[in-house]
Parts: sequence; structure tokens; C-alpha cells
Amino acid sequence: MNRQGNPAVLAQARRRDSLDKRQRALAALTALERDGTKITHVAVARTARVSTWLTYTDGIREHIQAARHRQASTPPPPPTQGTPTTPAGLRAELHLARQEIKDLRQERDRLRDALRHQLGQQLDTLHAPDLTHRIDELTRHNHQLADQLQHATKDNAALRHRTASLEEELTATRTSLRRMIRDENRNP
Repeated sequence: MNRQGNPAVLAQARRRDSLDKRQRALAALTALERDGTKITHVAVARTARVSTWLTYTDGIREHIQAARHRQASTPPPPPTQGTPTTPAGLRAELHLARQEIKDLRQERDRLRDALRHQLGQQLDTLHAPDLTHRIDELTRHNHQLADQLQHATKDNAALRHRTASLEEELTATRTSLRRMIRDENRNP
């Protein structure tokens, strides 16, 4: 999976994969029709090793319907003398069918995870301008608060200096007042 999220590469790979599956489905349809096998969406999907969902999409469904119509309008071929169905053959077919079901479920899960990842990236992309705007707004607010803190620090330092100066004047005034009172008490 492309974790950097290059959508053009992903889209191109998806188109190639889709085209390949469609070509396999059409080739399987042709082979089934040539062999005289009953044509169904499931049979085409199984033969082409694609999902049944694909056989119902535009571009494939029409071909299957036309082949079914042709098959219904022609007489069925005489039964062939093939190998008789045996329990071992049925078990082998059952095993193959189970394996195919397992493979299809794994493919479904893989595609579902890829779709979730892609949708998540799209959602992240949709909200990116909002996040950028919010980050800019918070940055401006942070600068304003930093400026206010700087002014408050300067004002605090000035007020501390003024308080110290006033305390010194108060101490000097008290000392002077005590001297005056003492001098007054000595000279009645």
C-alpha cells in the first residue's frame, strides 16, 4: 500500500487491475459459451476468478445477458460422455470451492481496508484547510499572549522598582519623624 498517498499512482493501478479483470471475465464468458456450459454470473465469475459483483457491472452484464439469450435460443448440445461424478470428485470440487470462497473473502477484506485507508486520506485532505486556518489563528493568539506577557513583565519590574523606592522613602520619613519627636521631647 502506498502510505504517502499518491492518488494518481493508486488510480492508475486500480484502472489496470479493473481492465484486467474485465478482460478475464469476457474471455471466461467466451470460453463458457464455446464449451456449451450454462452461463450464469457465478459461473463467469468463478471461471475468470473475479468477484460476482463485477459480472453485474455495466460492460460485462450486457455481454452475459446476450450470451444467455443466444444460449437459450439454440438447442442444447447432446450430453457428453465425461467421467462419472464420484464422491472423490465432488470432494475435490467442494475443496476448490471452499478455497475460492476463502480467497474471495481475503480479497474483500483487503479491498475494504484499502477503501477505508483511501477514504481516511480523503477526509484528512478535506479538513486540511480548516486545520491550517486554526493553526494560524492559534499562532496569532500565542504571539498576542507572548506580547502581553512581555508588557506585564516590564510593568511588574517597574512597579517593583517603584515599590522599593517608596519603601525607602517611607523608612527615611519614619526615621526623620522619630528624630523630630525625640528632639521635641528633649527641648520642652
